[in-house]
Amino acid sequence: MFSKEEAAQLRKEFWTSFGKSFPRKWLLYNTKIKGFAFKFLADRKKAAVCLDIENPDELVNLLYYDQMLSLKVLLETELPEVIFDDSFELDNGKLIHRIYVPFEGKFSIHNKNTWRDCFEFFVETMPKFELFFYEYEDMIKNI
Repeated sequence: MFSKEEAAQLRKEFWTSFGKSFPRKWLLYNTKIKGFAFKFLADRKKAAVCLDIENPDELVNLLYYDQMLSLKVLLETELPEVIFDDSFELDNGKLIHRIYVPFEGKFSIHNKNTWRDCFEFFVETMPKFELFFYEYEDMIKNI
């Protein structure tokens, strides 16, 4: 299909295009909580907006994840399709706690025809996640 270089170039083009189409400063890693970060995910088969909890201290991870579980009903009000996964396996085999909203449409980072819908999903979903965080930040940090 694509060489490694071509695939890398497509990924770079995808993220550059997203940034240029929707210029905005996202919260992402600036939560001021170690190992607690919002992320955009896009690969060959799927896209999602994620909250990853991956502090080096597993006890801290569990506490933050439990705190988020206590707010689950409130988060589902804003994002009914949100998924809580207490043992999500990353490509490198590492297990983390991930709370995410998957993009339900057809998507592949290798297919430019699917990019626009994904960008719109990102721009519609991430602000809801961020707003939720800002609204309940004190409660989340209070572990």
